[in-house]
Amino acid sequence: MVGFVIAGLVLAVLVLAYVLRPLWRTRPIAGIAVIVGLTLATGLTYFAIGTPAALDSAQRRAPETLDDAITQLEAELKRDPNQVEGWRLLARARVAEGEPVKARDALMRALKLMPDDPDLLAEAAEMRAIAAPGRQFDAEGISMLRHALDQESMHQRARWFLGIAQRQAKQPAEAARTWEPLLAVVDGRTADSLREQINAARGEAGMAPLPPAAASAAAADGPGLKVKVALSPALAAKLPANASLFVIARQPGGPPMPVAVEKLAAANFPVEVTLDDGDSPMPTMKLSQMDQVEVLARVSTSGNATPQAGDFEAVAKPAGKDAGTIELLIDQVRP
Repeated sequence: MVGFVIAGLVLAVLVLAYVLRPLWRTRPIAGIAVIVGLTLATGLTYFAIGTPAALDSAQRRAPETLDDAITQLEAELKRDPNQVEGWRLLARARVAEGEPVKARDALMRALKLMPDDPDLLAEAAEMRAIAAPGRQFDAEGISMLRHALDQESMHQRARWFLGIAQRQAKQPAEAARTWEPLLAVVDGRTADSLREQINAARGEAGMAPLPPAAASAAAADGPGLKVKVALSPALAAKLPANASLFVIARQPGGPPMPVAVEKLAAANFPVEVTLDDGDSPMPTMKLSQMDQVEVLARVSTSGNATPQAGDFEAVAKPAGKDAGTIELLIDQVRP
């Protein structure tokens, strides 16, 4: 390292001597003074803000243990604390080390940099609960979850954790209402488990359980809404494998939660589906109760029910009870 610094200073002297040749010839004392002054200034500045250690191979070794990796990551975050993903990575490392309090603190640092990110809000709220006595969600964690749902109303983790927090607070009816919309967007196995949790919460609140999923579908008493969905050729050429198609009916100008939804594999367009009360995720809001709905279709390129940038979408169309077949063309990419 000493050799590196000496070489740098020698190079600075040679460059300055060449640049200041006219001054050197006419006023040698002044020339020497300028060279010495600038060389010292360069060296001091380098030591103050430079990183010569970055050129030392010993400083660039790969971490051999998790503790080494954490030490290097903390040093990097101390150098540049404005790295959201760095703080999230540090939090996960701290969890692996069994240090949830330090993980919580790292996520709170990340959240200061991105206070409106729903994924980060849900992650930070969860870690606050893990780090708390009895794994209880505190008021700040609950506020984070509500803020996440303000940003993305069907964020699954935030909605799930908020329901848990509401049951912890002895608010089972609220927990059931928070969870019920998730039935429309999770897979069958998850829906069965979720239905058990919802019914447990409804039981605590003195409410009747939800009807069994199969019975609910068989007992659909609404007239049904026929929807035909086509995909534009331009987007068909870009259709990723394992994408999912969501056909949705919702209240016009109302909440984004659907009153009916079907999830299918995004293949073999055009697709024809019939939405009815068996597709209603919430027993308190069925399709047959709506005089007017808004029908839309979306191809989720990630298979996620929550709308994301890059999804393929159709323009939503209004529909009444006697609308006949609603035809939708998916021809737009969500920005």
